[in-house]
Amino acid sequence: MTATAPRVEVGKLDAIDQAALVARGEVRPDELVDWAIERVEALNGPINAVVAPAFEQARSAAAAGPTGSLAGVPMLCKDLLLEIPGLGFTEGSRYLEGNVSTFESELAARFRRAGLVVVGKTNTPEFGMAPACEPALFGPTRNPWDLTRSTSGSSGGSAAAVAAGMVPVAHGNDLGGSIRYPASACGVFGLKPTRARNPLGPNYGDVVGGMACEHVLTRSVRDSAAVLDATAGPGVGDPYVAPPPRRPFLAEVGADPGRLRIAFSPRTPEGPMGHPDCLAALDETVRLLDDLGHDVVEIDADWITEPAGAAIGTLVNVAMSWIVAYWVALMGREPGRDELEPASWALREAGDQVTASSYLQAVEQLQRFTRRVAVALRDVDVWLTPTLSTPPLPIGEMCGTVDDPLRGLVRGGEMIRYAGIIANITGNPAMSVPLVWNAAGLPIGMHFLAPFGDEATLFRLAAQLEAARPWADRWPSAGIGEGAAP
Repeated sequence: MTATAPRVEVGKLDAIDQAALVARGEVRPDELVDWAIERVEALNGPINAVVAPAFEQARSAAAAGPTGSLAGVPMLCKDLLLEIPGLGFTEGSRYLEGNVSTFESELAARFRRAGLVVVGKTNTPEFGMAPACEPALFGPTRNPWDLTRSTSGSSGGSAAAVAAGMVPVAHGNDLGGSIRYPASACGVFGLKPTRARNPLGPNYGDVVGGMACEHVLTRSVRDSAAVLDATAGPGVGDPYVAPPPRRPFLAEVGADPGRLRIAFSPRTPEGPMGHPDCLAALDETVRLLDDLGHDVVEIDADWITEPAGAAIGTLVNVAMSWIVAYWVALMGREPGRDELEPASWALREAGDQVTASSYLQAVEQLQRFTRRVAVALRDVDVWLTPTLSTPPLPIGEMCGTVDDPLRGLVRGGEMIRYAGIIANITGNPAMSVPLVWNAAGLPIGMHFLAPFGDEATLFRLAAQLEAARPWADRWPSAGIGEGAAP
């Protein structure tokens, strides 16, 4: 083997296979971590996925002999919500530059107890409130499939790192599609679990009325299931819990999904059709599902009425107001005008104007919306759409300006018209599966939403699709694949 061969060849393995090397004594945890660090150093420059390396902490953790189902496997954590003592924690904002975490989030503790070793933190838009990973603090994360293109957001740094082969697993969170959108843009697997499946404590009971969820982005379906087995379950004092699974999620991977009734929608909830590449990918997926024996039917998904859309806008504004207020209380000072990006400042100002009664009316409106979706889907097992309504957009198109602070959000909204936020409103599990690449070589993810609490169906279906249309051997030009950087 050449000096670079372990870094490259082991980097192509998923987390389960890397853990198996450790379990068999063929590789030590410190070797896995060192090779991951080498890959980050070799690949991160043009991509800008990792913004806070934690190499020495990772080496110490690996030398201590991690135990657990994924012992020694290197991972990255998104620099949002999740805190790890001693690591920088900025949530992509200049306002928090230099801030360091002093406590461990429960989810981080569960990653650690599973044996995962954190080698760094990944890029995120400011406070995670944009569908593009292009913060002013760290600069844009670039898509490994085309460095001129966006990774989408907000878990864009994590998605790009996994796609490039830096690590097999990277943490993400999802308040409105932020695991699934970048999974689609970067050609990896991204599952948003059922509401409250993973803990948010100790600082949060829920985030924005239960819309935010935590999990990971992976290359393989089974890695996602294995990590969820290691992390799922309520934390102490959580306000509510997800229905417990009937058996481990990993047991669902490879299990027969049976003949599913799958509804699909080529139109966005607002009515327009998606980009031709996304529609072609949807057609291809429908044919594949039909070939696999599923019952596939087209439906209209015109569920987002004007009141529901207004309620979503209210919650987005209030979310930014709450985020800034949260940090003002901890930092002990207001942010300067130059410390928040124009979009964040504008959203905060709008959120500050929302009354308590208006906020509760918006919550009730979205609860009624949830019932409407549940009724519409009660006779189907899964609802299918493209994950994004366009291929990944060019870098810079989704950034606000001082003169037009919401320009980026409006432009970004054109890319996410299939409204992944529906799963966040309802709490249902949903996933983006990397099934199709367009003629330009850009990935087009397919989005599947299942009933509340039913990740099992998604894992069974995803594994069936992975076997029928494997993507593990696809590597981007800026990754560790053939002809790419070592």
